[in-house]
Amino acid sequence: MAGYKETPRQKMIGMMYLVLTAMLALNVAKDILDAFLVVNDSMEITNQSFATKIAGQYAKFETQYNLEPVKVEEYWLKAGDVRQKSYELIEYIEDIKLELVARSERMTREEALGKYFEKQAVPDQFSPGQMRDQFMLNLNSVPSRDKYDEPTNYLIGQNKNGKAYELADKMKEYRAYILDIIGSQFEDRIGLVTTGKFKDASGTPQDWEYYNFYHTILAADITLLNKIIAEVQTAEFDAVNTLYANITEKDFKFDNVAARVIPKSTYILQGQAYEAEILVAAYDSKTQSQVKVLRGAGKITDANIARAQTFNSVNGTVKLEFPGNTVGPQSYAGVIEMLDPRTQELTHYEFSGDYIVAPPALTVSPLKMNVLYAELKNPISISSPGIASDLLTPSITKGKLSKRPDGTWDAEVPIDEKLTTITASASIDGKTIVLGSYDFRIKRVPKPNATIAGISDGKIDRDRLLAANAIIPELVDFDFEDYYYQIVSYELETILGGDLQSTGTIRSNRFNDAVLNTIRNSRRGQKLFFMNIQAKSPTGRMVTLNPISLEIQ
Repeated sequence: MAGYKETPRQKMIGMMYLVLTAMLALNVAKDILDAFLVVNDSMEITNQSFATKIAGQYAKFETQYNLEPVKVEEYWLKAGDVRQKSYELIEYIEDIKLELVARSERMTREEALGKYFEKQAVPDQFSPGQMRDQFMLNLNSVPSRDKYDEPTNYLIGQNKNGKAYELADKMKEYRAYILDIIGSQFEDRIGLVTTGKFKDASGTPQDWEYYNFYHTILAADITLLNKIIAEVQTAEFDAVNTLYANITEKDFKFDNVAARVIPKSTYILQGQAYEAEILVAAYDSKTQSQVKVLRGAGKITDANIARAQTFNSVNGTVKLEFPGNTVGPQSYAGVIEMLDPRTQELTHYEFSGDYIVAPPALTVSPLKMNVLYAELKNPISISSPGIASDLLTPSITKGKLSKRPDGTWDAEVPIDEKLTTITASASIDGKTIVLGSYDFRIKRVPKPNATIAGISDGKIDRDRLLAANAIIPELVDFDFEDYYYQIVSYELETILGGDLQSTGTIRSNRFNDAVLNTIRNSRRGQKLFFMNIQAKSPTGRMVTLNPISLEIQ
């Protein structure tokens, strides 16, 4: 290693690789080769952990670029190229793993992906701080993990034209690209070596591809490919660190220094405080400065600087905090005064900023109508502009609120009340702020309209009436589709020969034999009266519905 000190990660990878190659050389039995599963699992966990570390380095790099794009752009673009090439090579290797499993199991790639790969959230190197979905191989579940025929045919081929030779070319190209960035003097720290003296157990020389992948079982192939991914990550990390090291603190001390205002938020609620940090971008934290700030000004001038408030920096930065007492747009301006490291003269860097102070606001919207109904769950939406829903704490004066999985709420109110109030507060920066409240009227669910064949009064054909065979309660213009009344009893009366005849109380909404016989024996012009119709709500409340008057036509 030419005196190079390996990191613990590199030592671990090297040790696992030695164990791996030793086991391959010994051509050990299946039960021992299953130990590759343990090694492979460890490799995948390590690779995922290192991917998070790499994503963090890109995030730090991007922060510097946003602060000083002109100075950092050259190195940031190169880092982006490293990120793209590394991603492409790793995805290429992941594709080889998928193809190996599909061929070994003699199924399509889609079938193998659905059966042996699991979707997991991994760091998104192109969006630092975010996660993306990636299909990870569950090697333990692959039955053919101890077979080598199909992997050898795919990776080595008939005339050494298999996929392993294409992979080796890509590794050489990538390794040369990385060394061009970090310098050839550090070639010992970069893996991905495909040249050298490789021999089998009998001492016969072999190339890298043959040595690693000929008659190698699937479990070993996958582990080797994960080892290569680990080496790509190590090379990527070294390259990005090298590029980042080119952005020295000295550059920012002496060239293109500019003031920066970093507000915690430019939209605050009345009663909150506006907070922002003012600093010289990428400046030495040991350098002290003095900041003068004037609220309500767009620019610091000789005429108004005397009214400015003075702040001294701590560790190179000044933290602003303005009380948010006045609603509406707010502005401020200031100047940073500090010694120029080159000339030792006092230098001024002007800045300005603005923000908005908004009054507390609350939106409570009924999702179906503008009242709350007793005896059912009323779905409502509770929100406040600029505040995450999980920070809201709603309450109701009469009734109860319960949260749904989709973030909306159900309001249940008592039947004997006329009015209730929904209020919401939020905990922001450790302080509870009441956002507002809404009053709602409480109404009973309207009684349904008793109908037969869709009507409750008028003429009806005898056959149509017989076909209806029941009394149906209909809630007209009521949007709660899952709320139903049940007819529990009714009476049928009719006048025949001048006498009033009745079927008595019928305990159902259906037509029994007595009702059906009355209808069958009815004559044109005879009137039938369905009376004393009793219905029960879902909560068990009994109501008397409208009578139904029908004339046989």
